Amino acid sequence: MSAPQNGARRPVFVSGFGAVTPCGLDAETTWQAVLAGRSGVGLLHGPDGCGGSYDNLPVRIGGQVRDFEASSVLPPHEARRLSRVLWWAIAAADEALAHAGSAGRLPGAPRAEIIVGTGSGPIETMQQQTRALDARGPRGVTPYVAMHGAPDAAGALLSMRYDLHGPTAGLSATCASGAVALGEAMRRIRHGYADAVLVVGMEDCLNAVNLSANARMRALAAGYEADPASACRPFDRARSGFVMAQGAAAVLLESGESLRARGGRPLAELAGYGASSDAWHATAPDPEARGAAQAIDDCLQDAGVAPRDVDHVNAHGTGTPLNDSMEVRALDRALGAAAQQVPITSTKSSTGHLLGASGVLEAVFAVQTLRDRVVPPTINLDESAFPDHDIVTGQALPVDVRTVLSNSFGFGGHNASLLLRRASALAPRRPRELASADGSGSASIQHSDSSQDPAPDPDDRATSRPPTHAKGNR
Repeated sequence: MSAPQNGARRPVFVSGFGAVTPCGLDAETTWQAVLAGRSGVGLLHGPDGCGGSYDNLPVRIGGQVRDFEASSVLPPHEARRLSRVLWWAIAAADEALAHAGSAGRLPGAPRAEIIVGTGSGPIETMQQQTRALDARGPRGVTPYVAMHGAPDAAGALLSMRYDLHGPTAGLSATCASGAVALGEAMRRIRHGYADAVLVVGMEDCLNAVNLSANARMRALAAGYEADPASACRPFDRARSGFVMAQGAAAVLLESGESLRARGGRPLAELAGYGASSDAWHATAPDPEARGAAQAIDDCLQDAGVAPRDVDHVNAHGTGTPLNDSMEVRALDRALGAAAQQVPITSTKSSTGHLLGASGVLEAVFAVQTLRDRVVPPTINLDESAFPDHDIVTGQALPVDVRTVLSNSFGFGGHNASLLLRRASALAPRRPRELASADGSGSASIQHSDSSQDPAPDPDDRATSRPPTHAKGNR
C-alpha cells in the first residue's frame, strides 16, 4: 500500500513472538513451564541491579530472570552501556523475528514500526546514575543515561539493529502498557499506516526502591520467604497481593499483504482491542468495574465477537484482593451469564507480574493457547473466592479454543483488553489482486470474521469442550 486508508479495516495477524521471563529464556520454555504449573517465583538473590540490596526489605521474593547471558545478543562493550531490561528486550525481539522467519530484519519495510510498552523503562540506569551522582559528583555520571535511560530506548536500539526507518516509540500505561501497545499497533496496521509493527513489552522493577514502595502500599504478597512459589495466589481466598517479576516479551504483527508477500504464516489474528480509564483512584480499581467492563465490551464489539463466543479468558489476575474481585465483576458485567461458563486462568500465578510487559507476554500465551488448544492452570488456587466461575487449576485443560480474551489493568485506572482468535490461511492472490500490488488498490484476504462466518451453534460449542471438574477447583 502506498498511502493510509483510514476507512479500511485490514485484519491484523501475529506472525512471531519471543519472551525472556522468570520461567524461561525463550517463549516455548516459558510456555511449557506455565502449562506444567511450575513457578518462576523465588527468593531474591544477588544485587538488585540498581546499586541496592535485597537484604532487610519487607518483601524479598520475586520473579527473577536467571542465567541470562548478555553476550547471547550483544558484544561486551555494548552490553556494559545498557541496563539488563534492554538485553531482554533485544533477545525477545530477535526471537520474535526469527520465529516469524524474518531473522535480523522487520518485514514490511519501509512501512514497518516498533512500539515499546513499559511502565518504567530502563529504571536501573537512572537509579544507578543517581547513586553515582551522589557518590562522585557530575563527572561520575555516564552520558549513556541520556541515550539509554528512557522508555523509548529499546525502540531506538532495535531500529538500528534491524535498519528500520519507520516510526518507533515508547508507550507507558503502567501495568496495561503492553496491551495498549499491542492495541495501538493493531490500529496502525488495520487502518493502513503500517504493514508490520514489532511490539515489545519490557520491565525490571525488582529493585529496593520499587519493592519498598509497593510493599508500603501493601500491594505485594508478604511473608512467603519460606515458600516463595506459593506466594502468587490469584482468585484464592488467601490471596494477599501480587508478586513482582521482571522480563520482556515481543510480538510481531503484520497485515495479510505483508505476510503473503514474503510467504509468511499467520499464527493468530489480533481481532479486537478496547481501552478505558477508571477515573477513580491512583491505585485502587473501581469496585463496580465500570471502566474494566467498558474495555472488555469495546474489545468484543471491535472484534465482532459475542460474549458467548469467548472460549477462554487470560485474566489480569494479579492476586491482590481488590483487583481480582474487580476483574470478576468486570467479566460479569461484560459477558453476562457467559462469565460463569468460560475457562479463566491467571498465568501470573506462575510467572509473577511483569507489570508493563505482562500484556505482551500474556498475548504470547494467548497465541500458544490457540495453537495447542489447551488452557494453562492457575496455580496456588487452593480455595476459590469465586466458586461460581470456571477458574482452571490443578493441571492444563484441553479445550477447543478459538477465541481468547486477554485483560490488563493498571495503577491509575488504566484498562485494556485484547481479543485474539485463530487465523485461517491466507487466500492465494488472484490476477486482479496482483494488479493492486502496483498501486491500483489493496489486495483482499480471507480471514476469520464473525460478521462473515456463520455463528456457531450453542449446542455444538457446549459439546466441543471435554468434561471438567467443578468450577473453581478443576
